[in-house]
Amino acid sequence: MKWLLNVIEKVRPNFEEGGKLKAFHPVFGALEHFFFAPSTTTVGAPHVRDPLDLKRFMSMVIISVVPCVLAAFYFFGLRFLAMIIVSYAAGLTVEALFSIVRKEDINEGFFVTGILWPLILPPTLPLWMVGLGVAFGVLIGKELFGGTGRNVFNPALVGRCFLALAYPKQMAASFLEPSHDVAGRLLSWVDGSTADAVSSATPLVLAGRDEMVATSHMFLGSVSGSAGETSALLIILGGGFLLLTRVANWRTVLATLASFFALTAVLIACDRLVYESMPGVFGPALWHVFAGGLLFGAFYMATDPVTGPTTNTAKWMYGIIIGSATVLIRNFTGYTEGVTFAILLGNIMAPILDEIVVSIRIRRLRSEG
Repeated sequence: MKWLLNVIEKVRPNFEEGGKLKAFHPVFGALEHFFFAPSTTTVGAPHVRDPLDLKRFMSMVIISVVPCVLAAFYFFGLRFLAMIIVSYAAGLTVEALFSIVRKEDINEGFFVTGILWPLILPPTLPLWMVGLGVAFGVLIGKELFGGTGRNVFNPALVGRCFLALAYPKQMAASFLEPSHDVAGRLLSWVDGSTADAVSSATPLVLAGRDEMVATSHMFLGSVSGSAGETSALLIILGGGFLLLTRVANWRTVLATLASFFALTAVLIACDRLVYESMPGVFGPALWHVFAGGLLFGAFYMATDPVTGPTTNTAKWMYGIIIGSATVLIRNFTGYTEGVTFAILLGNIMAPILDEIVVSIRIRRLRSEG
């Protein structure tokens, strides 16, 4: 990589003050920091940096999601790679434009959003919708709030919410059953116009038709769904890596899954009259945990440190809100899924939860003093 460093050093003057390409300094800085750690130091003391800086945090998340990415490529073919390319092209364009206008460096945080975005979409969704959704999510969910670290909502979920409300038909009809061939669809291109592309319902939709999908199929990954949510096993492996590296907080994950499981079990255990009046209550609670995007949302979206709470007590309450809201949305609304809306609701509540926890602690300290 020394040759690359030499090239960067040679072209650097063109992007600095007085250079011909000064306006594109944010783009240059983003590329430089992607390959090498910043050579600059803090202006004043203290000069201590957290060992889990942004680049390391970003790297751990990308590593953890690699199994889901490879599985999506295997199940859905070359078109999934095109979705990744479109995701980065559209999202980074919005990031670059705002960085140039603000005269700031491009933040590396989008490299995580860019890879998570196609994983939460139906695998045959038109590519123009992939680009439109991520551009909307970055613009409305992130840049209008001031950029990375200042956004209230998870930008990927803002984009998915936008597509779900603006294009519900395409979002519901772009699912594809994973290939069961030994070679999968590794060298195939499958979309809505391809002859062998057959729109397939997700387990939650099939359950609404009294067609139960086996839990083992959802665990291994032979069911329809968003590109990254088909295999619960791979999500758990990647999420476990995030927990072990402490990139994701286990309190949020546990509170989300436990509250979802508990409330689902309570609803299923209700008397027959109540049970029959609640469309969408299907199968045992464990089946519900593996169905849909709950696991992916719990490990990769709810644990976002920017849009989630910072205090440990608030993380418990945050997870309970997300898990409970997912159950209620799935069973009492017209949406078969509910994770996206539940996490966005949690994002709204996160600052309030932190404020409540901090206020109680301050009040307690004052009373003890």
